[in-house]
Amino acid sequence: MPRPTLLFDLDGTLADTAGDLCETMNVVLTRHGRSRIPASRVRHLVGGGARLLMERGFRETGEPASEDLLDRTFQEFIAYYSEHIADHTELWPGVAPLLQRLEDAEVLLAVCTNKVERLSRQLLEQLGIDRFFPVVIGGDTLPVKKPDPEHLFEAIRLLGGDRGAAIMVGDSETDIDAAKNAKLPSICVSFGYTRQPVTELGADIIIDHFDEFPRALATLMPDHFGGWR
Repeated sequence: MPRPTLLFDLDGTLADTAGDLCETMNVVLTRHGRSRIPASRVRHLVGGGARLLMERGFRETGEPASEDLLDRTFQEFIAYYSEHIADHTELWPGVAPLLQRLEDAEVLLAVCTNKVERLSRQLLEQLGIDRFFPVVIGGDTLPVKKPDPEHLFEAIRLLGGDRGAAIMVGDSETDIDAAKNAKLPSICVSFGYTRQPVTELGADIIIDHFDEFPRALATLMPDHFGGWR
């Protein structure tokens, strides 16, 4: 029986990163004469990577940005964010003990995110969970990103895993669509960042807290996790 493989999104799934992402976006917007976006309106903008976040930020505050402006502000975003990547970011409750339990059970773990790979690794290290993830596929690691299934397939290949024993874990349409395109089961957290209601994404299981994760695994992979609660 192949070892089970779990592919985790990062922003909104493993960690609450919205505060630092949104502050970075607002810093860059104000540099270009745009107004700040209130936190109450900004969480639905997160997801899809920094360039898309800046594109949405400009649309929220006036005229859409040109491709050239987006290229420049993307670089500004990366530079500022790398210096403030974990000012306000924290793991969601229950993540740390869950990862330890999964490691103890020899589950293969990877991060599949549209965040730049270098920043993803930096954040995982600062959050103290980098050792759990020998494979990190970022938005710039491959020529494609989520929801393209190759983003997930590459992670499985590098882990030495099996597609028939893999699950995608995410918080948005990008993650769940990637799972569908890869023909993998999915678990969606209800507390992340999505522009669409979680119940409409089509995930196999929705959880409201990581304490519910073992039961979700037992449901999706009873042969591997049948006794988990």
